[in-house]
Amino acid sequence: MAENLKKWEESGKRYRTYIRLERRLSTNSVEAYMRDFCQFAHYILRCYDVSPRKVNREMIEHYLAWLYNEGREATSQARALSGIRSYYGFLLMRDEIDSSPAELIETPKCGRKLPDTLTIEEIDRLIAAVEGPTAKGRRDSAMLEVLYSCGLRVSELVALRMGDLFFGEGYIRVTGKGDKQRLVPISDTARERIYAYLDERAPASSNEEVLFLNNRGKQLTRVMVFTILKEAARRAGIEKRISPHTFRHSFATHLLEGGAGIRQVQELLGHESILTTEIYTHLDKEHLRRTVEEHLTL
Repeated sequence: MAENLKKWEESGKRYRTYIRLERRLSTNSVEAYMRDFCQFAHYILRCYDVSPRKVNREMIEHYLAWLYNEGREATSQARALSGIRSYYGFLLMRDEIDSSPAELIETPKCGRKLPDTLTIEEIDRLIAAVEGPTAKGRRDSAMLEVLYSCGLRVSELVALRMGDLFFGEGYIRVTGKGDKQRLVPISDTARERIYAYLDERAPASSNEEVLFLNNRGKQLTRVMVFTILKEAARRAGIEKRISPHTFRHSFATHLLEGGAGIRQVQELLGHESILTTEIYTHLDKEHLRRTVEEHLTL
């Protein structure tokens, strides 16, 4: 087993380098891919004790069955299979294998559940729940205002830097997945809340000049944003399942319901494919189908 374990470890290191440097995945995505890779490798070693090149289709199917028996949802199974396909695509590209053992395996069917959205009144209540005259209150209200009105991912929010603010031009620069940058308009309300926060903001403890800092002058984490939002929901008496992404869903939905074009929303969200934007809306399927078709025929 020691020999095959070494082969998995060495191959895993090369794969990590590939998805980080060549595919340019974000740090969080790299870690997620590698967690799935390690779990798959441990299963194969424990049950079959073979090297990556000796894995066959039946072994992968047994692994997916094991995930099912462990109570993993279809979405988790599908993600695991996607990671396995990515890994064996990497080996195929390097000519380490002649064909991928995951190529013909059917993806587990996943039901698509529309995410919860918040009304504008609920968003106002959430922001009011954190607002206050303290540095923390001003930071949190500015943060939630930007999260909603700019439609950001939580990773994009915490990565905002002072140099990304172009208030004179009326936009901010956002660095999204794969380090791709986009310009997003910023509302007067968000700009005013940021100004109020900057008046109270403590100096950064590093030279990175991150916009939203914790009380030690360091970059705010994604987990801290989740915690702040959960507490705001409790104070506001909102019982919906809320996460930072709920703000992003709500932003897209409100724009489309207000008459914005789906291409415009796609660009604001930073989606590569216009079809990806579908899952961020609560519009009925017929309305969305017509909107997509109109765009595709332009």
